[in-house]
Amino acid sequence: MAAVERGVKRRQARTGEGDGHPLDALLRPAAGQPFRWGEHQGRELLLVEHPRCSAVFSRQGGQLLHFQPRGERPLLWCASRWPRIGAIRGGVPVCWPWFGRHPMEGGWPHHGWARLSDWRLVDKQADAEGVALRWRLELHDWQVDLRAVLGDSLSLELVTSHRDSEPCVLSHALHAYWRVSDVARVGLLGLDGAEGRDLLLREPCRQDGELRVSDGVHKLFHRGGRLKLQDPGWQRRLCIDGGGNPHTVVWHPGSRPLAEVSWAEGLGFLSVQGAACGERGVTLVAGEQARLHLTARVL
Repeated sequence: MAAVERGVKRRQARTGEGDGHPLDALLRPAAGQPFRWGEHQGRELLLVEHPRCSAVFSRQGGQLLHFQPRGERPLLWCASRWPRIGAIRGGVPVCWPWFGRHPMEGGWPHHGWARLSDWRLVDKQADAEGVALRWRLELHDWQVDLRAVLGDSLSLELVTSHRDSEPCVLSHALHAYWRVSDVARVGLLGLDGAEGRDLLLREPCRQDGELRVSDGVHKLFHRGGRLKLQDPGWQRRLCIDGGGNPHTVVWHPGSRPLAEVSWAEGLGFLSVQGAACGERGVTLVAGEQARLHLTARVL
């Protein structure tokens, strides 16, 4: 009996059972049907239950809110309380077609229209290795697709198509919230020597060695590629890969409050984002596409 209890405790430590993830109650073991629709806090959700993983998407924003490979802890953090109207904090919000504040229209929403709009699920497939989905949003002369491949790992690709005859400027990000045991204890490797801009201090910055969070961080680095998020509290390492993305954004509010998120809850994430969001953005000519990538797996 003692051996069984020790085995249960080891599994709970590895997978986070009993941690109270806000979307746990919606999910159940896969029973032959990998996709079903549900509702939570006024949002329409697509629930994915596969032998390799579980996941939750919101139709609003085409937003991946939860992803958990089988036998592991969830990779993504999501707030337990959502606003009645507005963006959901957590998972991987799509910031599009601008990042941050709009450069000219002060009354337009922070991080663009995508995370406030209902997306259309245009394709979903499942096989022995996992699931593949494609969400789409069409806005005037823009079309943006979010392609997700989920199994033992997570892969997202954001593809923007510009269909107008005139050039346009775009900035965008996959604003991922990675779930951690305690943000004050984790370290982010892979940015040593990277230059960028400290958005809190409003000055250039250069990273030396491991990035750690003491009381908040908001830095935009001119580098994509592979990073490692080391979490000694859970004895876990995540490989987060932005591929050829031009920028990586690292953010945590520190002691600054977040609406409807308690101080203790806010210690449970670090946002590491794949982005293309420099001062000049990305210029697209007629018929051109822009792509962002973000993959993650447990090492």
